[in-house]
Amino acid sequence: MLISLRSAGVSDIGNHRSTNQDSAFTAPWGAAVADGVGGGPAGDLASAALTHRLVSGLRAPLTATQLLTRLREANWDLRAHVLRDRSLEGMATTFTGIFVTPATQLVLAHTGDSRAYRLRAGSLTRQTRDDSFVQALVDRGLMSADEAASHPQRNVITASLHGGEDDIMSIVELDARPGDRWLLCSDGVSDFVPEPELTALMSGGSPSAAASAMVHLALELGSRDNVTAVVCDVTEGETSASDTWFYGAAATRFNERLETA
Repeated sequence: MLISLRSAGVSDIGNHRSTNQDSAFTAPWGAAVADGVGGGPAGDLASAALTHRLVSGLRAPLTATQLLTRLREANWDLRAHVLRDRSLEGMATTFTGIFVTPATQLVLAHTGDSRAYRLRAGSLTRQTRDDSFVQALVDRGLMSADEAASHPQRNVITASLHGGEDDIMSIVELDARPGDRWLLCSDGVSDFVPEPELTALMSGGSPSAAASAMVHLALELGSRDNVTAVVCDVTEGETSASDTWFYGAAATRFNERLETA
């Protein structure tokens, strides 16, 4: 059985930011969200450059090893930007994406605090662990999950991609079932929309409608960040060489169309 993704994304600058530092892409063989790290320079460039470098020229599923190689190359590209312009020193981005493999599995790649959730048979489960200061405290039993959700340092991350040789990326192979629905989102969504509401919004409508509803609700609930949601349905069938779509900063930077034919 072959599988592919039917996906859609929405990215909004939000009501409190002057630039959108989130980037995202969707394609039948993969989808991802990247969030430029706040407090550093050129977060929009970091997320957009990584996203475009990763997917440029891709037309087919990747093995986990191939994906890791492309992610390393995309990360090196961030370093190349800094070497050309030292004012960019310190720019970095999170990354969370799912990718179809030739073996009809999914590979989940993750670093930072952008999240991936899977809705299967009506049950929503988070598939990523935040690389963050407060998550480390939760893991050590020093803070509850509820306390972490409102902690003033909840957005301090402990891992990201900035072009370094020691950057950490989690790569996990997962089973894929037609009917599964995935949500990839920046913390502008997950920090403000509780999981019961995410479950309700994920449980009906098209990927486009679900993504739009999540972004709208996050803004309505007072999100103070950029807000990006990508919703992916796992479907049966061979991946096609259809267009790759970009969102957020990736839609405005390096936005030449990719050859997919």
